[in-house]
Amino acid sequence: MAETTFFPRRLILGAAVISGVLLALAVHMLGARYGLDLGGLWRSDTHEFMPAGAAVAWWLIATVGFSGGYFTATLMQSAVDGQIPQRMRQFLIAVGVLLLAGAGQVASAPSAVPTISGVLAGLAALCLGAVMAFCGAHFALRRG
Repeated sequence: MAETTFFPRRLILGAAVISGVLLALAVHMLGARYGLDLGGLWRSDTHEFMPAGAAVAWWLIATVGFSGGYFTATLMQSAVDGQIPQRMRQFLIAVGVLLLAGAGQVASAPSAVPTISGVLAGLAALCLGAVMAFCGAHFALRRG
């Protein structure tokens, strides 16, 4: 009879946070390519209170970071029990690789955003993604 293996909760939490942060940064880079830039928050040339693209980017990064952390923690818990079918595992790996490859392609292109604004937007996306991925993973581990 096979013995059940358990992952330590800290390992699941760490992997889920890293996964959520990577997904949030990938969405930030892809969104910046299509005009959804957090850097719009620090621009003084707009006459609006807050550009809509910056607000959409903020919520999109937060949602992807939270759900990335939550689903990764949930999948890691159920993977130990052998509850994930092989096809689902392959599909999730393919989606993650394609998303990160697309973000890598976007990151290698020249940026239309000024350097300081781009750095601040990247740091804001990193921090937002890390906090939301931690919250998502924490809620998934509390639930399970």
